[in-house]
This record gives sequence, structure tokens and C-alpha cells, in this order.
Amino acid sequence: MFQLLIELAKADSNVVQALRGHFAFVEDRLNAHKTEDQTVWFQHFVKGDLVGNAWTEIGNVEIGDVGTRVTENKQGQLVVNGQKYYSTGTIFADWIDLFALDETTNQHVIAVVSTQANGIQISDDWDGFGQRTTGSGTLIIQNVAINRDHILPFENRFKYQTAFYQVVHLATLAGIALSAVDIFTQEVRKRTRIYSHGNAQLVREDAQILQVIGKAYAQAYAAETIVLRTAEALDAAYFNHFEGDENADLQANDRAELESSQGQVVISELVLKLTTELFNALGASASTTEKQLDRFWRNARVVSSHNPLIYKEKVIGDWEVNQAPLPYVWQIGNSPSAKQQEIAA
Repeated sequence: MFQLLIELAKADSNVVQALRGHFAFVEDRLNAHKTEDQTVWFQHFVKGDLVGNAWTEIGNVEIGDVGTRVTENKQGQLVVNGQKYYSTGTIFADWIDLFALDETTNQHVIAVVSTQANGIQISDDWDGFGQRTTGSGTLIIQNVAINRDHILPFENRFKYQTAFYQVVHLATLAGIALSAVDIFTQEVRKRTRIYSHGNAQLVREDAQILQVIGKAYAQAYAAETIVLRTAEALDAAYFNHFEGDENADLQANDRAELESSQGQVVISELVLKLTTELFNALGASASTTEKQLDRFWRNARVVSSHNPLIYKEKVIGDWEVNQAPLPYVWQIGNSPSAKQQEIAA
């Protein structure tokens, strides 16, 4: 699958990111099939239904908390209320994978609601400088009715979910790299303007230009290879889930988390470097907005910014030196200490 995602990202990196939540939800339902029949969801998938992702909230939400809530109204109907941002892919989807707190059980849950339900408002207001068409905008959920069988305990999510989400990003980055080297190669091949202090009468024969292109192809190859290696770790985690060996299951999940983190550190830096240094093979005309060659760097920068790699580097080091547990699930939100500072001020 990840080879196909790389190829799709090469054609359009936005599409892969927009589908990231869908693939993760499918993976979760495949894992859940071990203990509960998931035929109903499988039928939705086979029919072509897509699932969007809506977990993150911005604004005054403390880390560890979530503002989106499942409650019971006066009529005894379960309803969902909340607001999300970075609701990637939701604008194109049939269903929404919502992270919420179920106040009737005091559990964190995944609430799955239809994009066509009354009370759903999806805005295409994502204003990032890259990955512009991922549909990562605002989602408002207002008194949306939900059935109990569409409320899934978060504690039952598949263990390697963070690794899975990350490897989809890595596939996106690898696709960006492959697309960038292809487009820049075409630009070099047809370029007629040379520099007086260059090394050849044709740009395509200039040894230093060829060095730039050759290095970029090697970097893109490395990125693709690492993605496929980390995908093998995800496969191992999936199959171990069904074996009934808790120790082997833990080791497989640790491997998936570790390899996805290591892959992120290397691929993010490689692709950002590649999409910058390729400009050395061309001239000032490469910066024209007509060509939009900066789109590769912009898209790579946005994808790489999702999960700050400095923390992944720390996690890898802490694991190797201190055997510290790997963080399977993490969150982002406002710091309680910062809030106390504001109150004190």
C-alpha cells in the first residue's frame, strides 16, 4: 500500500494527506475485527465511503483535554457538540473520525458521524503555505445525533496508530521528493541559458549541474526505501496483534514506533534539503511564480512540521540510552503552567 501512496504523492501530495485519516480508520477497523465483527464498516469501505479525520482543537484547550463532547439530551438521544481544526480530508469524506469525551461514560472516544448529518458545518479555511488542498479546515459539530454503535472507546484504538499516521506522512514526503527531482530534471534538460564560468556549452552536460541532480535522485531513493522499510514494521505490528503473544506484540509495536520516528528524522531533513538544493541546478528564472517550483519545499515543510522531529530525536535517544517507554499516543494543547502565569500576571 505504501508504495502506491508514494506514487500517488508523486502525482499530488495533497491527496495522500487528505486520505491519511481514512487509511488509519480502516486500519483500526481491521485490528478491531479480532474481537468484534466489523462487516458493517467493511461494507462502507467497499462501497467507496471515505473517512475524514478531526481530532485537533485550537484555542483555549489544555493539553490532555478535549472540548468536543458526547452527551445525552433531554429526549435521551446521544449528541455530539464541538469544534475542530486541521480536519484533514473531511470536506471530501462521507464520515468523520472525531476525537471526543463521552460524558455519559467519562471516556475518551472516537465518535463517527456522517458528513451529511444535520449540524455538521465544514469550512475550507486552511491557510497554510503548503498542502493547500488537503481540506484541513474548521469543522463545527452542533447537536449532531449519534448511535451508540458509532462511539468507539479510544483505549481500544490500534496500538501502532501514531507510527501508522507518521509513515503516511513519510510516504507523502517521498512522493514530493520523487516529483521534485523529475520536474527539476526536465527543467535542466530543456535549459539553454548558461553561465560564462560554467563547465559546458549545454546545461545538461555541466558536471556540477549533473552532480546536483544525481545527489537529489539518490536522496529521493533513500527516502522511498526508508518508507518501505518502516511499512514492514507496521505489517509486523498488525500481524502480531492476532497472534496472542503479548510480549511479541509489544516488541512489534515498539519496533513500529521506533522505526517510524527514525524514518521521520532522516526523511524530513533529506526532502527539505533536496527541495532547496535542486535550485542550484537552475538560475533566477526558477523562482518565477509561473513555474511554482517552490511548491515542493512548501509542501514538504508543511508535512514535516506536523510532528516536530526534535522530539522524535529525543524519543529515539531516550529509548536507546535509557530504555524509556516509547510514546504511542501524544497530544498537543495549551500548557496549564502558561495559564497559571497569565492568572498571576
